[in-house]
Amino acid sequence: MRIPLVFMILLAVGIPHLAWALPQTEPVPGGVVILPLGTNGSASPQVLFDGTRTTVVRGMKQEWHAVIGLPLSLKKGDYTAYIDYGGQQTPLKFTVLDKQYQTQHLTIKNKRKVEPNQKDLDRIWKERKKKKKALRHWQDAKPELSFIKPVEGRTSSQFGLKRYFNGKPRNPHGGLDIAAPEGTPIKAPADGVVLIADDFFFSGNVVYLDHGEGVITYYAHMKEYRVKPGDTVRQGQVIGLVGMTGRVTGPHLHWGVYLNQTAVNPALFLSPPPPESP
Repeated sequence: MRIPLVFMILLAVGIPHLAWALPQTEPVPGGVVILPLGTNGSASPQVLFDGTRTTVVRGMKQEWHAVIGLPLSLKKGDYTAYIDYGGQQTPLKFTVLDKQYQTQHLTIKNKRKVEPNQKDLDRIWKERKKKKKALRHWQDAKPELSFIKPVEGRTSSQFGLKRYFNGKPRNPHGGLDIAAPEGTPIKAPADGVVLIADDFFFSGNVVYLDHGEGVITYYAHMKEYRVKPGDTVRQGQVIGLVGMTGRVTGPHLHWGVYLNQTAVNPALFLSPPPPESP
């Protein structure tokens, strides 16, 4: 039997998935910048941005690329990452463009979810420590960055929105909200390991997945989760169900993606829709 040429190439380079699949680049606050490193050696280079190690994966021609998350707090201007060659750092310069995000006003019936009491604040503080620990987690496994959408539904809130709850300003929206009926299955967008499966004050039932090299995904407001910390999950595996736990106005999935410990736009990891026919 003749093996297709494309399949033979995949076998030759030893890539079980499409390892050259990269997210869309958008060099804006909350976006992703992809920097070619000019090397295709067997050893993965290390790249640092703002003192934090970044994701490094191979591109289409087997060249290494740094995939860097840009915090929403960044101002437009010139920035520098550093590639580390055996302790010697070489600068990688890039430019961040401006982007203005829209404002969203939401009314929350449960006022404690907007103005927590002291007991709530103590709980929230402990949960934030868990989150920070998860986002700092690093495993050397190379991530698959061609994600599938975790749940089908309407995008009800875009990433980066400047949010007001009951008229009070709060942090920008660090994920993508996908509205779907309660009980809709939520699928892992790529292979990963469960870091957290828990109940948080604001986020309700949550799951954090580690996909390797600082790529962390986050799922909130679930009706229930169906995994536990330490579980290995495969792309497409059901990890929980859509719900309306925590601070919500209706059933939906809040989906977050983190690179180098910073929230970035999850839509950049999905294949863009095909252009509409004229």
